[in-house]
Amino acid sequence: MKILVTAAGSYGDVAPYTGLGARLQEAGHTVALAADASYAPLVRAAGLEFRALPADPRRAQGGAPGGQRELMRRAAAFVRELGPGIADAAAHGADLLLLSATTAPLGRHAAEAMGVPSLDLPLQPNAPTGDFPPVVAGTRSLGRWGNRAAGRLSLRVVDRLYADGVRDLRARLGLPPVSAGALRRRRNADRRTVLHGVSPALVPRPSDWRPGLELVGNWWPYTAPDAALPPALEDFLAAGPPPVFVGFGSMGAGARDDGTAARLTANVVAALRRAGVRGVIQAGWAGLGGPEGGDGPEGGTGSGAGDDILTVGEVPHALLFPRTAAVVHHAGAGTTAAALRAGVPAVPVPVTADQPFWAARLAAVGAGTGPVPFRALAEGEGAPDLLAAAVTRAVREPAYRAAALGVARRMAAEDGVGEVVKAVEGEG
Repeated sequence: MKILVTAAGSYGDVAPYTGLGARLQEAGHTVALAADASYAPLVRAAGLEFRALPADPRRAQGGAPGGQRELMRRAAAFVRELGPGIADAAAHGADLLLLSATTAPLGRHAAEAMGVPSLDLPLQPNAPTGDFPPVVAGTRSLGRWGNRAAGRLSLRVVDRLYADGVRDLRARLGLPPVSAGALRRRRNADRRTVLHGVSPALVPRPSDWRPGLELVGNWWPYTAPDAALPPALEDFLAAGPPPVFVGFGSMGAGARDDGTAARLTANVVAALRRAGVRGVIQAGWAGLGGPEGGDGPEGGTGSGAGDDILTVGEVPHALLFPRTAAVVHHAGAGTTAAALRAGVPAVPVPVTADQPFWAARLAAVGAGTGPVPFRALAEGEGAPDLLAAAVTRAVREPAYRAAALGVARRMAAEDGVGEVVKAVEGEG
């Protein structure tokens, strides 16, 4: 089949679909992946056709003040840009659309206009359940009835967020208008399969989910067979004991402008030294490490760091994480799974959205320390001591690594991509 995968958002929202697409091509299908232009090299490196989506996820995440209302406004604007991009990507043709959580509320309408099937492939367990509250609503359980009610409410919030984008897209595609209520009834009556790229070793399948809602295991970013870490990083790893990785992914996109990156980097470097460990700091969207460390994959030692700290750009987690003593991260879905896959303990520093949920799951399986608040790390005077204490526990207490290795063994037995291939060929 000719398959179009659509994904939008941060690196962790897009990269797993490169591995999925590569496996589908190995199975004999032709795969295009539509994403923001910055991911074109990543997509093409996996051997997939790239189709551009115009919406810039950094503007949606942003760093400007305004709180939740401003964040929602930015997200809604991002969605309205995303719709025309999905329409343009679909105009090149496909027999099947595979949709991420971000693109599904729009992509289903493109599939309807094209007269082809679609399959939702989210990276979070977003369907309402009594087992836990919505993944974006924090970690405090509201009881089984309350959790389900909150889950349904979170879907309504998504409906509102996408309402203008859906209206514009349906008009562009020549589809009749449809109300939010009608879309909700259509969704509630839908019994189609949804495959979640989540390991049941980390999140047990909710007991009250309907048949067809499945947790099949993660799919991973494509890593070429001959991929290698940058020489500067290889030299650093060889020069001493396993370091602690620190990276916050897409968090803090505005940090370069307001000085947060410099404070955050200084606090991280101080914490690593107080814990007595070497460190690899990934620049990420926040630009950690200072101008010397910046975005280059070769790395550097910005912000006054010495031989015990290396700053790097984007590097394959699959190659680096198994060689670390612990991973300090923002608890995004992809980084959380990658650290567990490597059997490495974690220090979560959640910021927003689903990150507190994943931090709580790390603690529940025993593979992560208690969370360190991102704001405290970026702004608090006691931040280095707070992070140093968590890193020391993760590195020195063997129970964390033992728990992570136990989850890693279970994840190694899963084949999430294989389940998607079976479902896709069932569509054929």
